[in-house]
Formats: sequence, structure tokens, C-alpha cells
Amino acid sequence: MKVKDDRKVELIFQATLKLVASKGLAGITMGDISREAGIATGTLYVYFTGKDELINALFAANRANSVQVAFRGYDPAAPYKPEFRGIWMNLLRYKLQHFEEVVFLEQCYHSPYITEETRLKARDLAAPFYELIERGQTELLIKPADPSLLLSFMMGAQNELVKQTHYSNDNLSKKKIDLTFDLCWDALKA
Repeated sequence: MKVKDDRKVELIFQATLKLVASKGLAGITMGDISREAGIATGTLYVYFTGKDELINALFAANRANSVQVAFRGYDPAAPYKPEFRGIWMNLLRYKLQHFEEVVFLEQCYHSPYITEETRLKARDLAAPFYELIERGQTELLIKPADPSLLLSFMMGAQNELVKQTHYSNDNLSKKKIDLTFDLCWDALKA
């Protein structure tokens, strides 16, 4: 049995992200992915039994990575709003720097490729975001609304800002970032 190489997995993931951004989830094949990754199609099947397994693994890895990056430096004992802003900024920077992942994740949320098991895992991986909202609600700083709805609003506003910035080839100014955060905060705060 051949030992799996983490560098190859990363090559496969990067090739898949690139192809999904240009062709969409449905438009890619395992052959496309192997060519883009520079590996033999047979080698690709050593790592993943098929496109569904690959897409689900990549979805879970990207979700885990984005949550880890978002909460870098977070101190739950520090005042809420500055910590919330820090997480919001970490996530915004991450999305701006990893646009292909934004496109991939967005397509996956609406895709039949993602299994119920992967959706549940993604929900578990997102637990720190729910805990953040619940902390704000406990401190009476965030609206007492469904945390899923509040997170959808926050993430949706960020995703649209990232897409607008990417497709317009504009630089995102500090003023626009600050305004977007303020709009988001004003919408969520109690």
C-alpha cells in the first residue's frame, strides 16, 4: 500500500479550488483535477475514491482552516466588541487572500455533493462562531435572535464585500472596511 503524501493532498486541493473557481463544481472531473495538480489520475484515486469524497474532504478542510484563522488571537476574557472585530477582520483578510476558497465554499453550501455527514461536521467546526454570538447575547451586546440568522447576515455581508472587491479589481480601503464592519455591528448589536 502506497503511503499518502500530505504535499500531494495540498496539490490536489489547490488544483480543485482553481478549477472550481473557473468551471464550477459540476464542471470538473477527476481527470481535470489530476492534470491541474500535475499527477496521474490513478494517483488521485489513491487519495480519494472519487470526486464526491474529494469535494467533501476539501470542504471540511477549508471550513476548519477558516475558523482557525478567524479565531487567531481571540481572548474570550477580553472585552467583547474589540474581540468580535478582531475575528471579523481575521475572517475578512482570509477571504480576501483566499478568494478561490470563498467561491468553493459558497458553491458547496448549495451543492448535492456535500453529504449530510459533512454538513454536520461543518456545523461542529463552526461552533466557535456560535459561541461568539451566544457570548454577545449573554452580555446583552448582540440581538437575542437565532445565532444562525445573525451569522448568515454577518458572513453574507462579508462575502459580498469580498466578491465586489475581487471582481471590481478595486483596493479595499480602510474607510470601506470600517464602514462595512460598523454596518454589520449595528445590525447585530442589541
